[in-house]
Amino acid sequence: MRTSTTGRVGQYAALLAYLVFLAFPFLWLISTAFKSPRELGSLHPTWIPRDPTLDNFRQAFDEQPLLRAAGNSLVAAAAAAVIAVLIATPLAYVMARHRTRLAKAATGWVVVSQAFPLVLVIIPLFLVLKNLRLINSLTGLVLVYVVWALPFALWMLVGYVRAVPTELEEAAAVDGAGRLRTLVSVTAPLLAPGLVATALFAFITAWNEFFFALVLLKTSDKQTLPVVLTHFIGAEGVADLGPLAAAAFLATLPSLIIFAIIQRRITGGMLVGAVKS
Repeated sequence: MRTSTTGRVGQYAALLAYLVFLAFPFLWLISTAFKSPRELGSLHPTWIPRDPTLDNFRQAFDEQPLLRAAGNSLVAAAAAAVIAVLIATPLAYVMARHRTRLAKAATGWVVVSQAFPLVLVIIPLFLVLKNLRLINSLTGLVLVYVVWALPFALWMLVGYVRAVPTELEEAAAVDGAGRLRTLVSVTAPLLAPGLVATALFAFITAWNEFFFALVLLKTSDKQTLPVVLTHFIGAEGVADLGPLAAAAFLATLPSLIIFAIIQRRITGGMLVGAVKS
């Protein structure tokens, strides 16, 4: 009993330490965003700003087109998430229900492709988009985001499809439903938590992505939010810390809001009680 209690206390302590480790950068970012320039230069920094100010937020919006950049990021991320899910869903269904050697090879390739570094694929992608005249275009950036998110989205959805009882599809087939009708009317509704989680992954990946946007977008009117954030760093590498922290804090809000809204759908099980004995 004593060993079990000690182990449980150790688990909770480790979990608490991990949560503190994750929360520290974000809490420090919020603190920095509300500090005055004089306090930011202090040799004795504090967690809570002594004289909170909104000047950093005003300066951030005055110096850089944050709203336009956020709009570009929103369009690119939302489009990439929707397209990736639409493409991955039928592919995942086929790979999950038909476990052939080809499907296993495709699954292995999906996992291996995630190990490719960005530098390895940026030149081929750049040349392809150049031939398609999609450089400096949000359309081209969306295509890149879809290609980059699709393997992991497919891998995620395969697991969700396999969790759907085949008895439901067999019952639909007995009633005369075809494969497409079964996928749309039976399987897809049960996949809602998986579809939401996959779309969320694709959205956040595209929203936070920096390297592709930096290389493919040339003019300031097309740049996304992560690229615009780098403009708060001067030519000599000196960061305008207050406005940068304020802009970075605003850039994290969409991800936090989305998680807060749909976290119940992600964690909730929709398959409970779906199959009757």
